[in-house]
Amino acid sequence: MTINEHRSFLPGFLGKTLKPAMALGAALLFTGCSELGYLLSNDKVTDADNDQVVFVGDSIFALSGEIQNQLEAKAGETFRRYTVSGAELSGELIAPSIPNQFREAVTDNPDIKTIVGDAGGNDILIPAIAFNSNNCKTPWWRFGRLSQQCRDFIDDIYVEGVDFLNEMAEAGVQNGILTGYYYTKNGLFRLDDMKEAVDYGNATLARACENSVLDCTFVDPRWVINDRDIIFDGIHPADSGSKKIADLIWPKLQPLL
Repeated sequence: MTINEHRSFLPGFLGKTLKPAMALGAALLFTGCSELGYLLSNDKVTDADNDQVVFVGDSIFALSGEIQNQLEAKAGETFRRYTVSGAELSGELIAPSIPNQFREAVTDNPDIKTIVGDAGGNDILIPAIAFNSNNCKTPWWRFGRLSQQCRDFIDDIYVEGVDFLNEMAEAGVQNGILTGYYYTKNGLFRLDDMKEAVDYGNATLARACENSVLDCTFVDPRWVINDRDIIFDGIHPADSGSKKIADLIWPKLQPLL
């Protein structure tokens, strides 16, 4: 191969090689993985006006903290916060997992009456963004037909979810408010084809909430969040989206205060 052929070959080769790595790096950044999870999270609050209400979850709550801000404004008091961007329900690709957020809260102060948060979204989303390893995307030609591989994967998350909710009940928590997920959109990542996975995931989370021993209420935001309520990455809520989610949670939380 001549020098000129090398010069024309390398840009194309490097582009093909680097694009997947860059995409994965961006996915890790905007889902909050690695140490960026802490950097892309609102501040942890371990001592609040009402320490009996604790928030755990991923970047839907943690990135801006606006859902908590809205709820605290409605309540006229602050709550404890342990949410971390990129947190998963199962495993610790990032740290800490959502169950470990709860365990940390118990260590700080075990007098917890109500847990509010979400779980399971990153378990599905991170693999889908990186390599679609669980086949949870449904392109237009497979619309309405979520793969059995993805269904099986989400069914495993159901088991983890029930175990986590039961663990909270065993620790003395009286109430749980589990928030589901809305439809992602095409933005920085192409995520418009996650609708069937979100539908199946929300149905599974709702079932976990119902079948656990914890007095658990499931909140479904799919019907109120539209594309304008999601920021440029296609994943996280804008302030308008956070306000809508807080408005859904508030009628469930208010009677528990």
